[in-house]
Amino acid sequence: MTPTTGTPTSRPPASRPPTRTVERALLRAGSALVAGVDEVGRGALAGPVSVGVVVVDLRTRTAPAGLRDSKLLTPAAREALRAPLRRWGVARAVGHASAPEIDEIGIIAALRTAARRALAEVGAAGAWPDAVILDGSHDWLTPPLQGDLFAVEQEPGPTPAVHLRVKADLTCAVVAAASVLAKCERDGLMVGLDAQHPGYGWAVNKGYAVPEHLAALRLLGPSPQHRVSWRLPDADGAADAVRGDDDAPGPMASAVRSEGVPAGGMMER
Repeated sequence: MTPTTGTPTSRPPASRPPTRTVERALLRAGSALVAGVDEVGRGALAGPVSVGVVVVDLRTRTAPAGLRDSKLLTPAAREALRAPLRRWGVARAVGHASAPEIDEIGIIAALRTAARRALAEVGAAGAWPDAVILDGSHDWLTPPLQGDLFAVEQEPGPTPAVHLRVKADLTCAVVAAASVLAKCERDGLMVGLDAQHPGYGWAVNKGYAVPEHLAALRLLGPSPQHRVSWRLPDADGAADAVRGDDDAPGPMASAVRSEGVPAGGMMER
């Protein structure tokens, strides 16, 4: 058997299409509107964290052909899905929290802020969800019982019932749709930010900790769009950049860990 070398390939692996089983079960159990929620940019060193929200009901038709988790699609395939997904479901939105906001309130509160903004947009369209399918094993969407000390804005509405599902972006159509819309929108933002802050290669690396980005950070130092509360490499290369799915180093790290999120390492989302 040929060993796996780990060399990247030009074509994402084949996968089964996500289904509507989970969302339909929630709708048939009494929820009038169900939202899929997924984030992108959580582990990047620069740029916003973005959260996609897509809302469906029992009348929503089959998801667009070719829908998969955004990580399994080429950029061209994601862009081809963007217009059909804008017409699918009851409502959809992408919310963002900026790098300065991440530095100020921490990554978990920033995720919640971005989600609030997306939920406020679908709510304004009359599609506030009763239930949410959230990708992952940690509920970062529901405010802490003691109150959200780092809330940037007030809650736009009642917090929906959150249903956690690991790998929901792979298996649930409504979450996969949210992941694609969030990825497309954030990638577009990073291309624009690359033009404003040239030299870091964001049009290609989208702010993640690839070697070229780390080398540029050591040469140029951080920009206003870098998450400066994170452990970024300095000009002497003395520090390694953090690549953590649940990592929020810096002054807000203790606040994040108090919500039950361990520090760790991250790959692109």
